[in-house]
Amino acid sequence: MNIIIEFFDNLLLLANAMSFYILLGLLIAGILKQLIPDNFISSHLGKSKTSSVIKATLLGIPMPVCSCSVIPLAKSLHKEGASKGAVQSFLISTPITGVDSILATYSFFGWIFTLYRVITSVIIAILTGIFQNYFDNKEETILQKESTSCCTSCCSTPKKKQKFSIKESFKYGYITLFKDIYFSLFIGLILGTAFTTFLPKELLTTLFEHQFLTYIAVLVIAMPLYVCATASLPIAAGFILSGMSGGAAFVFLSAGPATNTVTMGVVASMFGKKSLFLYIGTIAIMSIFFGYIFDTYFNNLEMLTIMNHSEELNFLNYISTTIMFGLIFFYMFKK
Repeated sequence: MNIIIEFFDNLLLLANAMSFYILLGLLIAGILKQLIPDNFISSHLGKSKTSSVIKATLLGIPMPVCSCSVIPLAKSLHKEGASKGAVQSFLISTPITGVDSILATYSFFGWIFTLYRVITSVIIAILTGIFQNYFDNKEETILQKESTSCCTSCCSTPKKKQKFSIKESFKYGYITLFKDIYFSLFIGLILGTAFTTFLPKELLTTLFEHQFLTYIAVLVIAMPLYVCATASLPIAAGFILSGMSGGAAFVFLSAGPATNTVTMGVVASMFGKKSLFLYIGTIAIMSIFFGYIFDTYFNNLEMLTIMNHSEELNFLNYISTTIMFGLIFFYMFKK
C-alpha cells in the first residue's frame, strides 16, 4: 500500500513540475502558428548548401511542431525541393527546440541545462545536415513548381493572410498540438514515475558508475523509443532521481526525440539506408560527446529544480495539473 501511495506522490510531483509550463508552451505555440505562415520554412530553403541547413535549423526553432507532427512537415519540405541535409536538420531541431519543450525542460532542470540542450541540439542538427549534403553524391532533384501540379503549400496563387485569432491559437495549442502529444506525455509521466518509485537504486549504481557504458545503454533505450521531446522529460527526471548523471540524461533527451523508429523509417524511405546510418550515427556520436562535456564541466549543478521547489507548489500548479490530466483523459477516452 505504501508503494502505491509513493507512486502517486511521485506522479503528482512530476506533473506539478511541468503542467503549467506545458499549458503555457501550448498557448505560445498556438500564437506562433497564427503569426508564422505555413510556407515560411519551405520558402527559405534552397539547394544542398550549408546555408540551407543552417536556415532549416534556425527557422525550425520557433515552429510550433512536436516530434509527431514534424514528420509529415518534413516530407512536405522534401517534396518542395529542400535538400536532404536541410530536411534532416529540420527533423532534429524543430521538436527539441519547440517552445513547449524549452519551457518544460526549464521546469525540470533549470535554465543552464535548458540553454545547453537548445544550443547543442542546434549544433547537432547543423552538423548532421552538413555531413549529409557533403557525403551525398547524387544531387537532389528539385521539383518544378508548375501550375499543373500545384499543391497546398507551393501554389503560385497567393493565399489571403488570415487575421490573428486567439480562438484559433487555443484551438491549435490545446486541440491540434496537444492531441499529437497527449498519449506520449501520459506514458512519459508513468514511466518517469515508475523509474523513480520502483527501480532498485542499488542495482543501478553499478551501471551509473561506468560513464560511457551508461551513455551506450541510454542510446539503446532512447533511439527506438517513440516519445516526443516534451514527454521524454519526466523519464529523464526519473533516471536522474535514480542516480543517473546529467550528461547521460542529456544523451537520452538529445537522441530520443530525433531517432525514434517512426522517424528513422521516414528518413530511410525518403533518402535511403546510407542517409539513415549517417543520420543516426551523427546524432549518437554528438549526443555522447556533449553528454560527456556536460558531465565534465557541469557535474556539480543542481539538476532537478523540482527538488528545490517541491515544497513551494502553489494553487496554480495543482490547477494546471488538473487541467493537463483532464485534457489527457478527455482525448484518451474520446470516441
